[in-house]
Amino acid sequence: MSDPAAEYARRLQLRESEVARLERWHIWTGNLRLLVFAAAALLLWLYAKRHAISGWWLLLPLAAFIALVVYHETILRRQAQARRAADYYRQGIDRIGDKWIGQGETGERFHDPEHVYCEDLDLFGRGSLFELLSRARTRIGEQRLASWLLHPAEVEEVLSRQQAVTELRDKLDLREWLAVLGREAQTGLHPDELAAWAEQRTHVTLPFWRIVSLLIALLFLASAVWVLLGGNLGWMAVTIGLAAGILLKLRSETRHVLADAEAALADLPLLSAILERLESEQFQSERLQQLAHQLASGAQKPSAAINRLQRLAEFLEARDNVILRVLDVPVLYTVQVALALETWRRREGSDVRRWINAIGDAEALLSISGYSYEHPADPFPEFSSESPLFAGEMLGHPLLPNDRCVRNSVRLAKETQVLIVSGSNMSGKSTLLRTIGINTVLAMAGAPVRGARLQLSPLAIGASIRVNDSLQGGSSRFYAEITRLRKIADEASGPIPLLFLLDELLQGTNSHDRAIGAEGLLKTLVHRGAIGLVTTHDLALTAIVDVLGNKAHNVHFQDHLEGGKISFDYKLRQGVVTKSNGLELMRSIGLNV
Repeated sequence: MSDPAAEYARRLQLRESEVARLERWHIWTGNLRLLVFAAAALLLWLYAKRHAISGWWLLLPLAAFIALVVYHETILRRQAQARRAADYYRQGIDRIGDKWIGQGETGERFHDPEHVYCEDLDLFGRGSLFELLSRARTRIGEQRLASWLLHPAEVEEVLSRQQAVTELRDKLDLREWLAVLGREAQTGLHPDELAAWAEQRTHVTLPFWRIVSLLIALLFLASAVWVLLGGNLGWMAVTIGLAAGILLKLRSETRHVLADAEAALADLPLLSAILERLESEQFQSERLQQLAHQLASGAQKPSAAINRLQRLAEFLEARDNVILRVLDVPVLYTVQVALALETWRRREGSDVRRWINAIGDAEALLSISGYSYEHPADPFPEFSSESPLFAGEMLGHPLLPNDRCVRNSVRLAKETQVLIVSGSNMSGKSTLLRTIGINTVLAMAGAPVRGARLQLSPLAIGASIRVNDSLQGGSSRFYAEITRLRKIADEASGPIPLLFLLDELLQGTNSHDRAIGAEGLLKTLVHRGAIGLVTTHDLALTAIVDVLGNKAHNVHFQDHLEGGKISFDYKLRQGVVTKSNGLELMRSIGLNV
C-alpha cells in the first residue's frame, strides 16, 4: 500500500519551495521596477531640462516597465497557485491525521430532515461525511456527490464507480489541478441556471435579423463618417430611426434572451477550464470512457463552445460602458449581442446539460478517489447474490479518529434478520447503528468502507436515530418518531430489501404500549424481508427474540463503574446485558436516589 501522508508531505515541501522561490523573484522584480522607474525619471530629466537625449529614448524604460509589470503579475499568479497547492496538501495531511473538521464544504444546503436517513447518519454539516469526502469545486459536483449519498445506486452502477475510482485514485496531479483552479471561484458555477437558460428558445428569425442589424450598424457608421467629412445629418437620422424601429420590433425577443443571462453565464472560465482538462485526459475504465463520450459527442469540443459563450458574456457585460450606452441604439449593440447569444443557444444549448452532468460525475468520482487514496486500508465492498445480506468484519466509523474508533463485526441475513442491542446510555449502541448505516451509504455510493471486509446485497436504508420534536410543526418527539417509522415500514415494501436502524425504539410512550408497538413493527419488517438493528436500554424489549424466533438475536454492550467513574470498551457481545449501572452513576454525581 502507498503512504499518502508521506507523498503529501513530499509534495507540500515542493510547493512551499516554489512559493519561496517565487517570493524571491517577486521581490527582485519589484526592485527592478523601481530601478526602471528611476531610470525613466532620469531620462525624462535629461530630455526635458538638458535636451541631452532624443525623446525616443523614453520609450525604452516605458517598454521595460510594461514588460516587468506583466511579468510581475505572472509571478504573483503562479505564487498564488503554489500557495493554494500547498494548502491543498496541508488539508490532505490533516484529513489523514483526523484533523479535518471545519476545513471543507459542509454541504449544509443538501440537508433534508425529512429524508429517511440523512440527519441520522451525519451526511451533511460540520464534521459530516460530505465534508470528509468532497473535493468538488463546482455546484454540480457538490450536487452529484450529495445525490449519491442520499440515493443508493444499483449494483451495476456501483461497480462501475468502483472501477473509475480505482483508476482515478493515483491521479494526484489532476486532483491538485482542480483544487488550485477552483479555489478562487469555489462552487461559483450555477449549473441549473446555465442549463435552463441554454435550453430556452425564442421565435426570432435569426439569419434575417442578424444580417439586418449588422447592415443598420454599418450604415450608421458610414453616415457618421459622412457627417465628419462635412455631409448633412439626413442619412444618420434615417439609420437611427431604422435602428429604433428594429429595437422596438425585437424588444420582446431581446428581453427573453437576456433574462437571467448574467447570472447563468457567471464563472464560465471555470467551466471551460474543467472541460478542457477532462477532454485531454485518457481513461481506461468503462465509466470514465462513458464520461469522455459525453464530452466528445457534439460537433465541437465543449471547452471551445464555452469559450465562445464566454466572449459573448463579456460583450454583454460591456453594455455598462458609457460609450456603448450612447451607441446602443444606433449600432443595435444589445440586439446584436442577444442575437449572437440566441444563435449559440440554438447550436450548442441542447448539449450544455450533458456537459454539466459529465463535470458533476467527474468531480464526484474525483472526491471519492481522493478519499480512497488517503485511506488505502479501506476496501471496496463486495456484492453478494444472497439477499438480504449485510456482513461486515471489523467495521469502524469513518468520521471518528482512528485512535478512538473501536471496531465490531455484524452479520444480518435471512437466518438472523434482527439484532436487539441492549446496554446502558453511552455504551456505543447508537454509534454502532451509525457505523453500519454510514458504511452502507459509502458502499452504495461506490466508495470504500471503513472495515476489514464488507459483503452485502443491494440495500435501501431507513434510520430512526436522531428524531426530535418540532415546536414549529407542533409535533412531539414520539409523533415524529412514529411518523419516521411509518416511512421506514413503507420503504420495506419496496423492491430492494431494507436495512433498518432503530435507536431506543418507541421510548416516548409507556412500557406496555412500547412492547406491543415494537413487537408489531418488527414483525412487519421481518415479514417484508427487511434486516436491521434495534437498540434499547429497556430490557423488556429483549424478550422480542422469543416472539420472532430464530429471525432475531440478542447482543449487548457492557460498561464498568469503579470509583464513581463509568467506562466502556465499546465491544459488541452476545446475549442480553446482565447489569445496570444507572443508579450507581446517578449517586456518583450526588443525586439522592
